[in-house]
Amino acid sequence: MVHSTKTLIVIAGPTGVGKTAFCVRLARRLHTVVVSADSRQFYRELSIGTAKPTPEELDGIPHYFIDSHSIDAPISAGQYEREALALLDELFQTYDKVIMTGGTGLYINAVLHGLDDMPVGDDALRERLQRQFEAEGITPLQNELQRLDPDYATLADLNNTQRVMRALEVSLVSGRPYSSFRRRQLPERPFQTVLIALERPRDELYARIDQRMDQMLAAGLVDEVRGLTAYRHTPALKTVGYKEVFGYLDGDYDYATMVDLLKRNSRRYAKRQLTWFRHQNDFRWISPDDELEGMYNE
Repeated sequence: MVHSTKTLIVIAGPTGVGKTAFCVRLARRLHTVVVSADSRQFYRELSIGTAKPTPEELDGIPHYFIDSHSIDAPISAGQYEREALALLDELFQTYDKVIMTGGTGLYINAVLHGLDDMPVGDDALRERLQRQFEAEGITPLQNELQRLDPDYATLADLNNTQRVMRALEVSLVSGRPYSSFRRRQLPERPFQTVLIALERPRDELYARIDQRMDQMLAAGLVDEVRGLTAYRHTPALKTVGYKEVFGYLDGDYDYATMVDLLKRNSRRYAKRQLTWFRHQNDFRWISPDDELEGMYNE
């Protein structure tokens, strides 16, 4: 058992906000290492489309769970929870503080709070619910959840779109109320946590996302995706940055449309990430450009 004075510092935030640079600065100041919770940077085969940091960007700071697995064996959030906790147990034997960073809220929550034993999700259903939300707003989804699972609907934040859609997805896939799967007591973790989320003004964040997408395309994103055709059925390649390129390669639209979709969908993804983390309530929000002086005791 790790002593309770050990601390996991979680640095979360949307895509393009500057998490890597911030974590490298913080890790150097605290003389520690970084554990990635990015659900796509695990895979060795994916680099450009995941904005995987370069060795120069990592600047000699050890990062775990980057290029650690093959897309041949996709990692579930439950598997990540088990492997990350085992790794943290090892790292805390050397370090008093360890940094975890990423924009994948489900994987971060798995490490912090554990996962309920939920049924396997359904990508098509999830996309349908997302399209319905974008077309009709949250109210029809709230009404459907209240019908299928009134117990959960009385407890949940029904303005949290991601939670409403997840509860609906589980209920519709399983034929059982989402609340019937929920764990009644959170597991204890053998470390303390500090939760920090990074944010920038929206216009600045969106400009950074657009610029990074141009850099990805210049670096060969289309060729990378073309070489991953055999894996396009995997969840990691049905996400923003890959699915739009597959559409272009399939002839569904031209190059200019692909670029517009890549940028638009990346901005929308960042907005969803911000919404998700804001509804967690426990995060302290700061700018990635803030000074680290006095933030932690060394």
